[in-house]
Amino acid sequence: MKDVLGIDPKMSEILNKYVQTKDNLIQILNEVQDYYGYVPEKAQVAISEYLNMPMAEIYGVVTFYSRFTLKPKGKYHIAVCLGTACFVKGSENVLERAKERLGIDVGETTKDGKFSLEATRCIGACGLAPVFTVNEEVYGKATVKMMDEVLDKYMNEQ
Repeated sequence: MKDVLGIDPKMSEILNKYVQTKDNLIQILNEVQDYYGYVPEKAQVAISEYLNMPMAEIYGVVTFYSRFTLKPKGKYHIAVCLGTACFVKGSENVLERAKERLGIDVGETTKDGKFSLEATRCIGACGLAPVFTVNEEVYGKATVKMMDEVLDKYMNEQ
């Protein structure tokens, strides 16, 4: 395997799997997101050079799709659903409590890298509304008290 553009060997490995055509952008971004946990600028530059695409076009794709993020997520990524069913059942209060307890806003990560917070749209669990997730675990019929209990659990882990 050649070292693509003198970059991180893993990034070179990812890029070398693909033909140098912009049709492969989404697949490459998916692998980068999976590996780094976000799409760092250095990866965007490498992709831009490898696929001979403008950085603006890559940035546009990364910011258009909610799966991709430009910032690292915390060890515990909390996502509160603000879809219609969840919103009318009080998810905004659950989100506000998470923001208050963590001292961060939506789209941010705590300084220690332990928590990140996101507001999402429907996650397909409307029957359990309101809903939030921590990583892949779903918490339904959520309340402010439940958010406190879940945060306490994760805050007390080493």
